Amino acid sequence: MADKITLLQEQLGKIIKGKKQITDKMLMAVLAKGHILLEDVPGVGKTTTALALSRLMGMDFNRIQFTPDVVPSDVTGFTMYDKASGQFLYRPGAVMCNMLLADEINRTSSKTQSALLEVMEEGRVTVDQEAHPVPQPFVVIATENPVGSLGTQLLPESQLDRFMVSLSMGYPDHDSLVELLRDRQKENPLEHTAPVLTREELLSLQEQVQKVYVSDAVLDYAVSLAEATRADELITLGLSPRGTLALMRMAKAHAFMEKRDYVVPKDVQAVFADVAGHRMVLDTKARYEDKGPRQILEQILLQVPVPRVDG
Repeated sequence: MADKITLLQEQLGKIIKGKKQITDKMLMAVLAKGHILLEDVPGVGKTTTALALSRLMGMDFNRIQFTPDVVPSDVTGFTMYDKASGQFLYRPGAVMCNMLLADEINRTSSKTQSALLEVMEEGRVTVDQEAHPVPQPFVVIATENPVGSLGTQLLPESQLDRFMVSLSMGYPDHDSLVELLRDRQKENPLEHTAPVLTREELLSLQEQVQKVYVSDAVLDYAVSLAEATRADELITLGLSPRGTLALMRMAKAHAFMEKRDYVVPKDVQAVFADVAGHRMVLDTKARYEDKGPRQILEQILLQVPVPRVDG
């Protein structure tokens, strides 16, 4: 299985140039059974990355473009009367897949965004008082344009908290962009992407990640980091218990990607800003001091004592 993870990384690197750190963290989130928020300007490869991941992992893929006229039933599905059977039958919505790409999620209404809350947390949708589980594995990758772009609005804190990590692709460097242009002169590498994993193998990997060992010292360290976010004078809303659980799941996935079956503090540190950054609500003092969430979280990492863990 470790060889397949390496092959997966290599194949992703052929499609997404110069973004190994970001694509690795997306892999970690999938292995940790988490959802991913990609915030960036258009055209940097967010959609391509999601499509590449789904193909390499053998996952059924659906995409929904969130516009103001999208309604909740487009996401969850609906029931319709069937004349032949005389019954109301469920018609699946976009979420009935293994990987859902929610494109430009911050362009639609709050009511439609909220349709994702139940399925992201519980892996099911309820339509007309009947629950419908989504296929497993299930991952939501949502993209959003920076707030302030035409037609965008802030996602509510309850929605943001459902995403395990928030990442930004950013522009590729000069050499990576030249390589990307060279590779796409005749064809798109994505068109020839073949699965590296089956869905059953992915589910097995997710179970292995869940079994990665975490010592009490590392658990205490994660809680101390969470408490530090809540005590910081520049942060109004710190890391919640759900956020702290997400931090540990991502730390396990990071350790697994590093070919270890136990978590060390550097695993927690490596994913801390990605897990906590989008969950922070900053005080007005932070704006006066021109500090963003990641700057404050980096400072917290320097302040909280790091436990010594053998290994």
